Amino acid sequence: MEKRFYVYIMASRRNGTLYIGVTSNLAQRVWEHREGLREGFTKRYGVKQLVYYELFEEAEFALLRETRLKRWNRAWKIALIEEMNPDWADLYGTLHA
Repeated sequence: MEKRFYVYIMASRRNGTLYIGVTSNLAQRVWEHREGLREGFTKRYGVKQLVYYELFEEAEFALLRETRLKRWNRAWKIALIEEMNPDWADLYGTLHA
C-alpha cells in the first residue's frame, strides 16, 4: 500500500481560528489535535474541527500546497473551505482510520 499525504485545515468554529497542516495519517493527526495531545497552536487556541482536506500521492506536492495555503489571505482560505464544506461540518467522522 502506497503512502498518501494530506493537507488539512482545522478550525475552532465557523469563521474562527484556522490551522493548516500536512500529514500522512489524517485520522490519527486530527484525533491528536482533538484530544489535545499535540502541544502548540491547535491546543492553545482550541482548534479541533477538521473542515477541509486534500489528498496527495507525493509528499513534496503536499508540502508545497501547505506552504502556499499558509501564504493565502484569510478570505481565500475561508472561500476554499466553503467550496468543499459550506456548513463547516466537522469532517473527522467521515474519515476511515
